[in-house]
Amino acid sequence: MKNICMPGPVRPAGMALIALVAFLVSTGYQVLSPAEELPKTSVQLGERLFKDPILSGDSTLSCASCHKPELAFADNQAFSMGTGGVPTLRNSPSVTYSANRLHFFWDGRAKSLEEQAAGPITNPHEMNLSMREAVVRVQRDPFYRQAFRGVFGAAPDSMYICRAIADFERTLTAYDSPYDRFLAGDENALSESALRGLRLFFKENTCANEPCHAGPDFSSDSLVSLGIHSPADPGLFSRTGKPEDRGRFKTPPLRNVAVTAPYMHDGSQRTLREVVVFYNDMDNFPIESNVHHLLKAQRTRPLDEGEIADMVEFMKALTDSRYLDQVK
Repeated sequence: MKNICMPGPVRPAGMALIALVAFLVSTGYQVLSPAEELPKTSVQLGERLFKDPILSGDSTLSCASCHKPELAFADNQAFSMGTGGVPTLRNSPSVTYSANRLHFFWDGRAKSLEEQAAGPITNPHEMNLSMREAVVRVQRDPFYRQAFRGVFGAAPDSMYICRAIADFERTLTAYDSPYDRFLAGDENALSESALRGLRLFFKENTCANEPCHAGPDFSSDSLVSLGIHSPADPGLFSRTGKPEDRGRFKTPPLRNVAVTAPYMHDGSQRTLREVVVFYNDMDNFPIESNVHHLLKAQRTRPLDEGEIADMVEFMKALTDSRYLDQVK
């Protein structure tokens, strides 16, 4: 009698699907949940990438780890923690009001938001991931494959990853602070102290002059010596090697400055009052130093305690409405 090979039982369709999912997961793919809504715009896609640790070497950090949305996209530490607990080399500045900036990072090395978006990903002191590996990870993710195809009509690549993040960062402007409401005609938007501080800022001090905090975002984007010197970080000098560039850093915007402490490239100033007191003391700017000449200009008199408080109140009034409840 011949041995007859009888067909085995037919596997149910549900079991086949489970087997397929198990295979995809074992090979590094993620399965897209039917409930996950795909982004419709590059801004929505960029926000997802900004908050996703997929772009860090050990998959523990995202852009939002150092640029916290609740802190006006800044950090409340002098130096943020990169992958493996390695501290960043400079303070993490706010990303709000980036759309109008001329260059990025404290030393101005990036000339576009797209170039800036790539910097932290590949920096060994920050997210520590090669751009090539970042692209591979995003391409292997089923959510991102569909999302990039829907938004850009193409597969994920380094250009589209950086473009999406930059497009998201360009939306982080509001112009709805008490100061903006005052400019729009609301006479009660500023306190009496903030009004006095406004007059000091624009008329009786050097703050709003061209190389410092000029313009609607209170930054002229100049690279100047701010008076904070550290042998460990010579600023622009590290890029150019020119002696006159030692200690030169980018002048940051003052929008939302009340919720982005600590201040300066090294986080050495803990409060806004400390910053005003520092720039109020002429001994910090000797004539022979390379700090900007306006900082060394002789003033009629230093600010008194009341005027220092007024300057601080004015800068608090530059806070967008979404962050006002955090202003102390």
